[in-house]
Amino acid sequence: QVQLVESGGGSVQAGGSLRLSCAASGQTHSRYCMGWFRQVPGKEREGVATIDTGGNKAYAGSVKGRFTISKDNAKNTLLLQMDSLKPEDTAMYYCASGSDYCFGARLLPGEYNYWGQGTQVTVSS
Repeated sequence: QVQLVESGGGSVQAGGSLRLSCAASGQTHSRYCMGWFRQVPGKEREGVATIDTGGNKAYAGSVKGRFTISKDNAKNTLLLQMDSLKPEDTAMYYCASGSDYCFGARLLPGEYNYWGQGTQVTVSS
């Protein structure tokens, strides 16, 4: 089992920044796929940014150039730096982990086995 705990959400005005963190514990491995997803009520969960076994990063088109995903392997922590935030970025943000190595973009929720409880991000105009 892998436990994931997100933090760093909050309320910010459009154009502002937030940094999300996800602490992983349990049977995790620094080379497992990890990613950030988001969901608004009534819509499907969507991939925001992922990082694969080789450290390659993939982003949804709507956040490319504004969000940056990174990993601190020493601390088993996944990060998401969100800049130039827009009201449409408002959502519950979830951290996800796979249970094996992977390569390439993994932006589909079904490709992940473990999920955090989520942290709310609200961007006002």
